[in-house]
Amino acid sequence: MSDPVQTLTDVIDPARARAMQATLGHDPQIEKGDPLPPFFHQLYFWDPQAPAKLGRDGHPKVGRVIPDMGLPRRMWAGGQLEFEAPVLAGLPAKRISYVEKTAHKEGRSGPLGFVTMRHETWQDGKRCIAEWQDLVYREDPRPGAKPAPPEAPTDEDVAEPVSFDTTMLFRYSALTFNGHRIHYDLPYAQQVEGYDGLVVHGPLLAQYAMLLAERQLGRLTRFAFRATAPLMHFETAEVCWKSDGTIWLRGPDGRQCLTGTAA
Repeated sequence: MSDPVQTLTDVIDPARARAMQATLGHDPQIEKGDPLPPFFHQLYFWDPQAPAKLGRDGHPKVGRVIPDMGLPRRMWAGGQLEFEAPVLAGLPAKRISYVEKTAHKEGRSGPLGFVTMRHETWQDGKRCIAEWQDLVYREDPRPGAKPAPPEAPTDEDVAEPVSFDTTMLFRYSALTFNGHRIHYDLPYAQQVEGYDGLVVHGPLLAQYAMLLAERQLGRLTRFAFRATAPLMHFETAEVCWKSDGTIWLRGPDGRQCLTGTAA
């Protein structure tokens, strides 16, 4: 097993969880001792860095925790979570992080760097969540180079519309202490990273997917997801569920933005 690269401690503040519920349009009601909804642990274990220690994209510079893959653009490409015990609001917890693996590959759009981080969330001596986070690094966009996204299925059993705006993206960035400029700096997102607008956070899309899966299945034990195309802040999408445990997010033009499985 690899050695930890970082250990962070935090108190699972109920007020932050309630702020997330409000951001999602839900009744803010989490109190001390309540179990967090799935994926709400993303709101905790901040690692704030001084401006001099940030990269051009607003993330902490690579090489300290995450290896430097020699490529400038970062995306959270997907992940897998195993929910072993509830994380309870109002109590101290810790997150231990490991570099699971790294790789370089050649993609259709140029060289790619892959990093898989493993995070373990512990509380009261128990491992509550084991999580694998897949990051991909790539070159700056080439003019006119936009790969065709996959087409989303249309055979879902449940579909729920979700929409986003700049306020929601700002609030989610603040709650997760995510400084990535593609989520709030429109000129940077368009002119440097080549997007059509502000990018909706991949983990925010996964959050909606997990909450829908929980409503269908009850408490989750496992969730895996993969981001397949970006969604812009001005777009309305649908979170889709099928009874075999598959879930996806369909953009307004039918493209698949995220796919996942739940149990």
